[in-house]
Amino acid sequence: MERPLAECAKGEHFHIVTPLLESWALSRVVGMPVFLKYENVQPTGSFKIRGIGHFCQEVAKKGCRHLVCSSGGNAGIAAAYAARKLGIPATIVLPEGTSPQVVWDEASLRAQELAKKDGWVNIHPFDHPLIWEGHGSLVRELKAVLGTPPGALVLAVGGGGLLAGVSAGLAEVGWQHVPIIAMETQGAHSFNAAIKAGRLVTLPDITSVAKCLGARTVAAQALACTKEFKVFSEVVEDFEAVSAVQQFLDDERTLVEPACGAALAAIYSGLLGRLQAEGRLHPSPASVVVIVCGGNNIDSGELQALKAQLGQG
Repeated sequence: MERPLAECAKGEHFHIVTPLLESWALSRVVGMPVFLKYENVQPTGSFKIRGIGHFCQEVAKKGCRHLVCSSGGNAGIAAAYAARKLGIPATIVLPEGTSPQVVWDEASLRAQELAKKDGWVNIHPFDHPLIWEGHGSLVRELKAVLGTPPGALVLAVGGGGLLAGVSAGLAEVGWQHVPIIAMETQGAHSFNAAIKAGRLVTLPDITSVAKCLGARTVAAQALACTKEFKVFSEVVEDFEAVSAVQQFLDDERTLVEPACGAALAAIYSGLLGRLQAEGRLHPSPASVVVIVCGGNNIDSGELQALKAQLGQG
């Protein structure tokens, strides 16, 4: 039985405090302690419920009567979950029979149109201050467990909502000096492209298999974070991300999306060692935290299909 809005809106979050566990296997790979923040065990399967859950609760307090979201992926699942918790109807908008990019553009426009109705509110999958605020809760949990700041924090970047939220969280707990290693896959690298151009860049198409990183343009706030925080933007190939998914499954018995594999590839591909060798990362960081962002668009069959597609059989 779902509890009524009045009770849910009193401050009880829809996300859970997720485990932070040291990985013996990944620590051996890089020769330093690696801690994994298991966001894949959130009730919606990814970190998205932190920000989107917070957003939905806040707009519900202000009288929202219907939620709209143009994502059928992790953001849409988080929106639907939050709506059910709040007892508010939700419309998840996705057209059929079109390319992924057309799906996003058309669905986004349709969601904006629907949100013009009285009492209807559009949920952007990643670009809103309330969403970043919600994601910042992750860093408070890190501090509560670690006590002292890690030597680096590794995360995947799609639209940049997680990066913006984690950055805000680091500032809130006084850890703004912690380097952030922001990982993308080639073909979904709108953040890296923006950094190189010094302005927001719209990719012509998403060609990476990591579709959940598939924002053709990142949030402006993500680019702004690079001015205030030490952010290393790194891009890996699809085969490295998918290989990391397989290795992580073997090492930790946990299956995640290729989008999450992009972050894990920072460990498995030797990237951390390269950053140390280049003097960009401390030669002996106390520890590294990897945000295991999770994701629902994966199962054993999908992983095998991706490996076959990339010639990894």
